[in-house]
Amino acid sequence: MKVVITGTGSYIPTVEKDNNKFINNTFLNADGTPFNAENGTIIEKFKTITGISKRRYAEDKYTASDMAFFAAEKAISNAKINPEELNYIIVAHNFGDVKTTGIQSDIIPSLATRVKHLLQIENPNCIAYDILFGCPGWTEGVIQAQAFIKARIAKKILVIGSETLSRVIDKYDRDSMIYGDGAGACIVEAFEDEIDRGILGHASQTFAKDEAYHLFFGNSYNKNEDPNIRYIKMFGRKIYEFALTRVPEAMKIALDKSGIAIDELSKIFIHQANEKMDEAIIKRFYRLHKKSVPNDIMPMSIHKLGNSSVATVPTLLDLVLKNKIENHSVKKGDVIMLASVGAGMNINAIVYRY
Repeated sequence: MKVVITGTGSYIPTVEKDNNKFINNTFLNADGTPFNAENGTIIEKFKTITGISKRRYAEDKYTASDMAFFAAEKAISNAKINPEELNYIIVAHNFGDVKTTGIQSDIIPSLATRVKHLLQIENPNCIAYDILFGCPGWTEGVIQAQAFIKARIAKKILVIGSETLSRVIDKYDRDSMIYGDGAGACIVEAFEDEIDRGILGHASQTFAKDEAYHLFFGNSYNKNEDPNIRYIKMFGRKIYEFALTRVPEAMKIALDKSGIAIDELSKIFIHQANEKMDEAIIKRFYRLHKKSVPNDIMPMSIHKLGNSSVATVPTLLDLVLKNKIENHSVKKGDVIMLASVGAGMNINAIVYRY
C-alpha cells in the first residue's frame, strides 16, 4: 500500500505588509520599557536574522476556514478527484477563526466542518476534524492520513493547514513582525502498486517537560492595554536552542526509518520560521551524517510570506511543485523531506518519494 500526495493547493492572501510599514510602531520590552534602538535599526536587524522583508495578511472578510477552503478547492482540482469521495478532512490550525473585529477564537463548529460545508460535501462518511499541534500541525495531519490509509479505513484524505496569525499578534512586540497568514492543502491517497513512491518514513515527537511553554498566550507588552486580551508570545532564544538540537535529530530518525541515504535527498521543505534558524537546522542535520549541505537543498518562502505557522510547509511545497519558486523544482523519482517544529514543543518529519 502506497500513501501518495496526488494534489496540492495554497492560498496566499493579497494584503502585503512590507517591513517599512512597522517604522512607526512602538516596540516595547516584555516589562513594558522601550527599546534603546530606533525602529529602523530594530527592523534591519530583524530582517538580517529572519530573512523576512514582507508578509501577507488575510483580507478582513476572510477567516482561517475561508482560506482553508480556497486551498482545498485547488488541491482537489489538482488531484482531479470528486470531493464526495473524501473519507477524511483534517484541518490543522492553532487559533480557529478569529475575526478582525473580535478577540475570540471561534472553533465551533470545527474548521474542518466549515470546510466540508463550504465544499458542499453531502457524504456523511466524510469525517471532518481539527488538529492542534503547533506549527507542525499540517505535517502531523499527513502522518495521521497515512495511518488511516495503512489501516485500510480510508483511501482519500484532504489535509489542510490554515492560520491568521496577524489577528493574534501584539503590535508592541517586535516578534509580531515574524507572522503572516495563509493556507496550504494536499490530497493524500492510497495506491496499490509496485511503484516506489509516497511516504517512506516519518517521525513525530513532543517535548513538554521544560519546553511546553516556549510558545504561549500572554498579555500585551503595553501595560495600558486590556489585560484580558491575550496574544501569541514566545521565548525566541529558547526555541532557537531547542530547534537547533532536536529538529535535526527527528529528521535523522525519519530518514533512518525510510532507508534512504542522505545523499538521495533532493529538497528539504522545512517550516518557514526564521531563515537563520532553518539554515542552522539543516547544517546540523547534515553534520549528523558527516556531510556538507548541498546547494539549493532548502527552498524558502519566508522572505515574502513570513511565518504562517501550519501553512508554511504545504504552501512552500505547492509553490515548488508548480514552479513558482526560482531555481527549485521537484521531478518524478525525487526524494524530499518535510519537517516542522512548533508549540508543544512538537517536532515531525516525513521522507517522501515523488
